[in-house]
Amino acid sequence: MKWDLVVKHGTIITSTEQFKGFIYINNGKIVAVTAEQLPVETTEVIDANGQYIFPGFIDTHIHSRDPGATYKEDFFHSSMSAAAGGITTVFEMPNTNPPINNVENFNIQVNNLSSKALVDFGIWAISLGHLNLEEIKHLKKAGVIGFKFFWGYAVHEKTFQLMYNYKTGMKDVIPPFGDGDVFDIFTEVAKTGQVLAIHAENNDLIQHLTNRVEAGEREPYQELLEGRPNLAEELTIQSGIAMAKKTGARLHILHVSTSEGVELVRQAQKEGYSITAETCPHYLFLSNEDYDEIGPQMKVYPPVKYKKDQEALWEAIKDGTITLVCSDHAPHTEQEKDGDLWSVPAGMCGVETLAPLMLDAASKGQIELSDLVLLLSEGPAKLFDIYPKKGSIQIGEDADLTIVDMNKEYTFKRENLHSKSKITAYDGYQLKGKPMSTIVRGHVVMKYGEINKQPIGQLVSPHLS
Repeated sequence: MKWDLVVKHGTIITSTEQFKGFIYINNGKIVAVTAEQLPVETTEVIDANGQYIFPGFIDTHIHSRDPGATYKEDFFHSSMSAAAGGITTVFEMPNTNPPINNVENFNIQVNNLSSKALVDFGIWAISLGHLNLEEIKHLKKAGVIGFKFFWGYAVHEKTFQLMYNYKTGMKDVIPPFGDGDVFDIFTEVAKTGQVLAIHAENNDLIQHLTNRVEAGEREPYQELLEGRPNLAEELTIQSGIAMAKKTGARLHILHVSTSEGVELVRQAQKEGYSITAETCPHYLFLSNEDYDEIGPQMKVYPPVKYKKDQEALWEAIKDGTITLVCSDHAPHTEQEKDGDLWSVPAGMCGVETLAPLMLDAASKGQIELSDLVLLLSEGPAKLFDIYPKKGSIQIGEDADLTIVDMNKEYTFKRENLHSKSKITAYDGYQLKGKPMSTIVRGHVVMKYGEINKQPIGQLVSPHLS
């Protein structure tokens, strides 16, 4: 038999086992997984001897600014960064310009991203309260990966763009939605059976405390944390869980950054509610103590907190409270990030460093290789109802593979990022464990650092009725 691609001699990693074997691929699908070599005539062979083969890694949270602020980033560059970092599928966030608030914009976005995608992709829809409640059921049918609600953000009444630094009295701006509107969002999304994800920061508290902090004189990063404290996340998660309990919504808490947030999610899960949570590498590998060395480049929202929060997040990964890790890739230009902490925008590159940082954690014994499958492959695929097509190494499913050399030691350098932006907190990090090949539906999109720049990515939608 002739195969399109054979990956041989690698150690195959799943959430339950690992074994040395061979993977045979035809027409983008896995057709055989064996411990012994089959008679072979093939178009292409990858020798993974000494390396580990994972189900393709998934990044569920990226902002490519496309369409919109593409001077910062575009989907071609973010998907190229994904491929370079061992990511086979990304989920694009909906706060683009125009936003993904209706089926027309969703379909336009599918065509837009398809023309640039080096990896597969899902597309989030945005929930804008009464402005698009009637669109929710249509967006589900169209194939969105889930719904995102930017809790506490104002919306421009003409462009539907989010207003990140809302002040009372702004012209042409709809203030942050009240609890009634939020309840309606939860109710409507619950009817779809899809995930409702929330950015959990209490805007009213943040505005109040920020005004107070701006009048004082403290260390810059301490001021930021006092203006956006742990309590801002805790209050919103608390409200979100209460809404989910009442409506039956499948609530997912985005980029959890606090020990308080972890404990609320843990308790809700113990009570049997469908509450899930993610975190990001910047909360796992950074703390407030790193600001003096890194500076404003590490500014993100929610901000990186304290060591106690970092420790709580790692513990939540170990006990299964947090079920996935994603990047929140949100690039800005050098000029935009070159300023004082209060004025520079929040966000940095992340999709290319997500897997390397988590692999390094595994190399140091913080997590097991099987945990990487749960956090970066199987876990997100199951949560978003795209398993086993994605997130598995199973016969008949998409041939998405991330091949890793766990012995590879190297220094990460910002200039090697494939994004338009080079903003990162990890320049100079010493890492062990590196993606060597990225395979998307049988297409080798990255091999030993070389990128195949032919757009082959396709839309991924949930398996929902």
